[in-house]
Amino acid sequence: MYSSTEITATYLIMPDISEEPAKGMTSVEISKSEDLDSQLLKDEGNKLFAAGDYSTAIKKYTTALKLTSANSVEAATLLKNRAAAYLKLGEYQKVVQDTSAALETTPADVKALFRRCQAYEKLENYSDAFKDACAVNHLDPKNSAIKPILTRLNVKVQEMAKEQASTMNKVKSMFDYLLGDDTTSENRLQAANNIVVLCKEKAGAELIMQESGVTKLLAVMKLEKNEEISIAVIRAFGELCKNNIPRTKQILKEIGVSFLIENLNSNSENYVTAVQYFVQVILNVLAGMDIREGKKADKKLAKENEQLIDTIMESLVKSVSSRVMSAIGRDALLELVMKNVDYEALYWSHKLVSCGGLWCLLEVASELQEIHYESSMHITGRTLTHVAVALERIYYGMDCDKSRENYRAKVLEFINDKLRGADIEDKVRATRTITALLQGPIEAGNACLAQKGVVEMMLAMASSEDELQQRVSAEAIIAAASKKDKCTAIVSMGTDILKKLYQSKNENIKVRALVGLCKIGSSGGFDASIKMFSEGSSLKLAKACRKFLINPKKDKDLRKWAVEGLSYLTLDADVKEELIEDKSAIQALIDLTREGDLSVVYGCVTTLVNLTNSYDTEEMIPELVELAKFAKQHVPETHVKDAKEYIDKRVKILTESGVTVALVALAKTESKNSKELIARVFNAICEQQELRGTVVQQGGAKVLVNLALEGTEKGKLTAAQALSRIAITMNPEVAFPGQRCAEVVRPIMALLHPDCKGLQNFEALMALTNLAQVSPSVRQRILKDSGLPKIEEYMYQEHEMLRRAATQCVANLMVSDEVVKLYELPNNDRVKFLVLISDDEDLDTAKAASGALAMLTSVSRKACKKVFDTKAWLEILCKLSANADKELCHRGVAIVYNLIHASHSCAEKIIETNLLEILMALTRPEVDDVPQKVKDLAQEALKKAEEWKLIKTNTGEPEDSD
Repeated sequence: MYSSTEITATYLIMPDISEEPAKGMTSVEISKSEDLDSQLLKDEGNKLFAAGDYSTAIKKYTTALKLTSANSVEAATLLKNRAAAYLKLGEYQKVVQDTSAALETTPADVKALFRRCQAYEKLENYSDAFKDACAVNHLDPKNSAIKPILTRLNVKVQEMAKEQASTMNKVKSMFDYLLGDDTTSENRLQAANNIVVLCKEKAGAELIMQESGVTKLLAVMKLEKNEEISIAVIRAFGELCKNNIPRTKQILKEIGVSFLIENLNSNSENYVTAVQYFVQVILNVLAGMDIREGKKADKKLAKENEQLIDTIMESLVKSVSSRVMSAIGRDALLELVMKNVDYEALYWSHKLVSCGGLWCLLEVASELQEIHYESSMHITGRTLTHVAVALERIYYGMDCDKSRENYRAKVLEFINDKLRGADIEDKVRATRTITALLQGPIEAGNACLAQKGVVEMMLAMASSEDELQQRVSAEAIIAAASKKDKCTAIVSMGTDILKKLYQSKNENIKVRALVGLCKIGSSGGFDASIKMFSEGSSLKLAKACRKFLINPKKDKDLRKWAVEGLSYLTLDADVKEELIEDKSAIQALIDLTREGDLSVVYGCVTTLVNLTNSYDTEEMIPELVELAKFAKQHVPETHVKDAKEYIDKRVKILTESGVTVALVALAKTESKNSKELIARVFNAICEQQELRGTVVQQGGAKVLVNLALEGTEKGKLTAAQALSRIAITMNPEVAFPGQRCAEVVRPIMALLHPDCKGLQNFEALMALTNLAQVSPSVRQRILKDSGLPKIEEYMYQEHEMLRRAATQCVANLMVSDEVVKLYELPNNDRVKFLVLISDDEDLDTAKAASGALAMLTSVSRKACKKVFDTKAWLEILCKLSANADKELCHRGVAIVYNLIHASHSCAEKIIETNLLEILMALTRPEVDDVPQKVKDLAQEALKKAEEWKLIKTNTGEPEDSD
């Protein structure tokens, strides 16, 4: 049972439902529609809060606030109510914002102060929490709930004072080491790393800023030209900025935006990565976002910091095409651009186009590693892929046709500007840019191909004797062949040219022509009835690709193109089977993938998707197939070697060959489409129960968490399904150690959506059932954001397995005090439904429901009283207590035991029924088919009934007669 302190605390976080309109208001004012609407919305919000639907309650309060005068008592009440809902969801920063706003109108409001105190404590802002606790204690000395909090916070504040004094000494000592003339480089590095650790602590970060830490750290970078020390300084800056806007602005003011660009211009990958992370932290803080955590930019905050964000982004974009920028630095800049331009982040696409950033990116797209002039940029093998992804994200960030038309117009202007040049270099660069566009925003690429003379120019280049022209045009033909219907000319005319180029003695030309032929030959997709080339041609092309792939003497570029060829040909089931049987080719494919070169991502992963048949296929409904045949419409045919036994065998061979390690390496890509493909392969592997352990052992679980948080919507759901499958069959604490157990909850919860397939719903529920057993923090994460209502929805489903899984999940969540409180709330039928479903036809569902009810009634008197609200309670409890199934019988007797112990009135209702006879029958010695623990429970229940003086002990003596 709950103590009076706990009851008081519970009351304090309930929404305010008793405030009346201020006295003195006229009848005209009260009758205003806005007031009625806001009052109605507030009442609806309160009901939703009471039912545990906090997210919807917040929406109601927010709408009501828009209809209420600012700085009014009504607005303050709504803010307090919304803060109560945010508190339940664990959104403590928003609790602070709302309660602070309410306190501006009603400074002595105890409830607002109490809620803000709770939020401050959760945010580990103990000093402010202590101040609010003192205020509550002063305003309401009889409030018993604040006493233990005040004591607890007092201890924390004292500890903080001691820690701050100790931290101050550490900070001063570390800076003495950093700037000391006699300090060795080794000790200076150790001091710099210690500063990074101190920056992660709140007290340490504040003291470092007070001690002019930014200036001193910059001085260290100039004093000691040491890469490791400089990386430590950059990391320290990043930690100081995290989740703190004032500090971020102060640091930016001291170091300047130019510092970021200058330090990205390095040939050290580790150093550039550190600076890139620092820049992303700055943007995250200024825009209130965290893509990794699924937190989109806060529009209000981004607007407040718009000028600073624009300055940073414009500097990044303009630096992309800098001739002096290092190749690694350029790739980092492109990654920052692609991460922050789309609608999920800063939504900077429009601004990038208008500020000339698109032209800068197109300049990068026109570069070739093979062309080296004084004006050439330094690029890597990954640069073209990066710029193609960036161009694609910008294009799809355009939210209307007019914007996209403007984008295409600027692209055409760039291409035409290149084509007007007299040099062949200009035409090569124009073709290269078109290739990048066809790999990214394909509509813009097709617009370029539609320009008069462009296709003919590319075909003429392919027919020339110049190797560079042949190579660039072959790549363009390959990219153009993706959309056969839009590039008929280039496909029809290009096929003959590609066949001619395939005869070239230059392997770089030969392999590109080979890929082009593979791409055209695979245009029928996985439809076994469509063959572009003659029978056996696909196998011959695949054999040629495998020769390039397995030859260790071939350079990586040739092998990369060979994999791309296989990515098209492996749509053919015959090619899949021949490839999977070639151990050396499979090993070469995986070895190439393991190297982590992101330029091979698409080819490698597409090949793996095809081998595992994890691509999207439309469900073939037999009735529609027959109808299509009758109408003489083409019906796609599935190859016999794409049957499940073949697919399972291929998946197993790939897993045993180490494909998981390869996928982990490739998952670093920034391409959302590639992430989706990687998630598909992982999910195909996790479909086989015996392979899930291998995925976890080789680091796949950690990668899947990242894939479930970033990428396309389909990709995130696919990764979440793979995580669910792992959580179903493995101990979650082993599969997802530490904090990762809580991290997987949100993506798995996303599968509880009507748009997801029934199998995904079922697997998510099963996974959450296992996760709910891990720890209170994981259960809290499940309950956050209306987790319980989402799960409970499936308890009402007709599908037996969904209903069972949801009930089992609720049973495991029932150990949470918060769930118990939700079931205790008035005006909801949760307990009633739990009683009813305890009589479900499915035995496992009945066991789960009755088990949940037994746990609930063991800790809650209110829930015990609610059991009797169900009309069929007696019939159901009798069935359970007298059930032949020992587990159901145990649960039934436990529920009856709890009801008898709950109160005299509850016990009385039980004793007046046949349940008394069932309890007595269970305790008889001759009943030997009932477990002893059940007999003991029944005996204890009868003893309690005796204590309530509802029954008497049978002594065996005859009663007195008249």
